Amino acid sequence: MHKLSNEEFDRLANLAKLEFGTEEKKEILSDLDKIIGFCEKLNTIPTLDIEPLVYVNTETNIVREDKVNNMLPKNIALQNAPSKDSDFFRVPKVLKPKN
Repeated sequence: MHKLSNEEFDRLANLAKLEFGTEEKKEILSDLDKIIGFCEKLNTIPTLDIEPLVYVNTETNIVREDKVNNMLPKNIALQNAPSKDSDFFRVPKVLKPKN
């Protein structure tokens, strides 16, 4: 089983711009060694005759047709609007014009 050396750990920490104390480094090295051991165990599983999994299930989306129903008349839809302009809702500007 491959163990991560202190030099490899320091290089990875430097690349990730992370700093660790001595105790933290020991704990993380131990955890990383467990992760590497698990990955090496996965490499022992024979997968040559297994097709790659593209989709988790074979179901396809069942999409319904959009149908307009239960439409509100404009005057009722705009009845409780905090701000309106004839037939439209008024909302604050979201985009700023280019100068």
